[in-house]
Amino acid sequence: MVKKYNISASVEEVCNWVSLPPSSYYYQPSGGKRGAKPSTHTFKTDGSKICNETVIEDIKVALKREFCCYGYHNITSDLRDMFYIINHKKVYRLMDENNLLLGKVIRTSGKREFVKHRKIAAAYPMEFICLDIKYIYIHGEKRNYFLLTVLDVFTRKAIAQILQRSIRKIDVINIFRNINQHYGIKGVTMRNDNGSQFIANDVKQFLASSEAKQEFTHIATPQENSYIEAFHSIVQTEVVERFEFAGYYEAKQVFAKHLHWYNYERKHGQLGRITPQEKWNQYQNTKFAASDQAEAGNAGEQPARNNLMNENDPGQVLKTESASVLKPSFLFQIPEKTQPKDEKQT
Repeated sequence: MVKKYNISASVEEVCNWVSLPPSSYYYQPSGGKRGAKPSTHTFKTDGSKICNETVIEDIKVALKREFCCYGYHNITSDLRDMFYIINHKKVYRLMDENNLLLGKVIRTSGKREFVKHRKIAAAYPMEFICLDIKYIYIHGEKRNYFLLTVLDVFTRKAIAQILQRSIRKIDVINIFRNINQHYGIKGVTMRNDNGSQFIANDVKQFLASSEAKQEFTHIATPQENSYIEAFHSIVQTEVVERFEFAGYYEAKQVFAKHLHWYNYERKHGQLGRITPQEKWNQYQNTKFAASDQAEAGNAGEQPARNNLMNENDPGQVLKTESASVLKPSFLFQIPEKTQPKDEKQT
């Protein structure tokens, strides 16, 4: 409109007629971010001036510490301990620009290995394990928590479980790290769905470095993970529908007790009316008998014995900073074939 009537009147007069500030008419967008340009350097208490690239490297070093999953407030405190003069808003901006914030969108790359057979034919414990997350409503807090359970397919034993407000990729890595410490995951096949916690590159890299295989169910196909789905159905019937939790810690105790009940006392129909722990022990005893027989005959190949923990302690809860993980009654590792010792040699 200003251009239309600019022939017979000045720009200022036309802007006054249409109540348009002349500055708005002459404004040309620059295409960049609005506001003042962000600073490119950060000062230290000794007066030195450090470029932001160095600050970002210090943030990455802080985040690489074992078990460290800090947000920007804790990182700000760490930087101040390094004598930086910096506020939390700038730390947030630097971490946001470099994808270092907790809860950011998890980006994944590489081809995913999808399941080829819906039914798993497991021949021994810790050959196949499956895991999934279930929502648990806490009535006293009026919010959902997340229950992550890891199940051994051969024995149907729940070998690990955590209950938390949220499950991130670092929690998945930590639970795999705990399982690796107690059982060993080399050669184990993990089956899970396509949740963001499971498809994260860090999770896939950790499993690859541990020589474990990860396979994903197809989208919207829970039948391919039926073993853990059946366990969650048991949890729904025996716990969720029978208890109203006043708070998180009450729910945590109840699920720890139920986990012990499920593994050591509850008879499982698919196992021939025995408990998952009894199924586990049967395999152990069979392997031990075969090992003793091979050793007595001094012939054939002899599988290595597995180390046993205190059998009088059927299971206990191992407390960590962010979760409670089931500590097994004994350690299990996939037996490796070794040549028997020749007793006649001197």
